[in-house]
Amino acid sequence: MASSPLPLDPIEEAHRQWTTHGWGAVADGMAAVTSVMRAQQIYMARVEEVLKPVGLTFARYELLTLLTFTRTGALPMAKASARLQVHPTSVTNAVDRLEAASLVKRVPHPSDRRTTLIEITEAGRTLATSSTELLNEQVFAQPGLAEDDIERLVKILTQLRRTAGDFDTGDAPTRW
Repeated sequence: MASSPLPLDPIEEAHRQWTTHGWGAVADGMAAVTSVMRAQQIYMARVEEVLKPVGLTFARYELLTLLTFTRTGALPMAKASARLQVHPTSVTNAVDRLEAASLVKRVPHPSDRRTTLIEITEAGRTLATSSTELLNEQVFAQPGLAEDDIERLVKILTQLRRTAGDFDTGDAPTRW
């Protein structure tokens, strides 16, 4: 994040430049995409600021939290990759780091010898819970938008993700 605010909105200036250079028909789309990407950077910096002191990255936090949500505290590596929507290599890297910190362990699948499960340890569960409490207090409780804006934003981004093929709920209603 910038140490002090800029004297102008760089995305608004880029929009103006796009229009000036003859790309006005796509200037709104450029501004939308660029705004979402910048917002992601802002949120990621806030999340990482909270997680860094407890020794986690967001990717590792997500994996630990996913495991706490399972009935048994364990998932096959491939299923974790699919649910987190990341490449299997990323999950392997996160598991390697978490395992080195004794927060998860690899265990054989009870009925499929070809499958390895990632199982959260008690230390991992404790860290996931305390990290979630910190994120809830320091980031999620105050995301920087009014409540009705949050709801609209989530609806819009849900529509974008569904259209992009991120998930398919059919005609099932969603909370948002």
